[in-house]
Amino acid sequence: MNLKNKILVVLISLFMVSQFLSPKKNQSGLYAVNQFFLDTNTPKEVQILLKEACFDCHSDQTDYPWYNSITPINYWLNSHIKGGKKHFDVSKWFSYSDNRKVHKLEELVEEVKERKMPLKSYTWTHKSAVLDQNQINSLVNWANREILANNSINISIED
Repeated sequence: MNLKNKILVVLISLFMVSQFLSPKKNQSGLYAVNQFFLDTNTPKEVQILLKEACFDCHSDQTDYPWYNSITPINYWLNSHIKGGKKHFDVSKWFSYSDNRKVHKLEELVEEVKERKMPLKSYTWTHKSAVLDQNQINSLVNWANREILANNSINISIED
């Protein structure tokens, strides 16, 4: 067996062994997501949009695709989830201060309006997460209502 074949055998063997290794799944239940909906007075149509376009990466409830069983894809997906939760984690909504909640909603508005979210790399394989202008408007209007509601609460607390 020549060197090229030996390297190929080693690489295939490493790939096969790596299939038994995977990161911990991001599935802790729906309790925090449902509490977020209650706290933010989220209309049903916006809840559906958030679940389809945002919560796989921004909550503790990821709906994994079939290809998540393939290493190294599962690590790539896990890094997206960790990155998303680092910026905004619905499952930690109640640990945020009122000011931070407002800021996170402001960021949501900005990212969605500028079409930076959901990520293109996510929408390639999740066509239902592609937002049309009406869906963007629904998300933005809901978030802006919540921002105003939280700001008025903060003003009355400070008085």
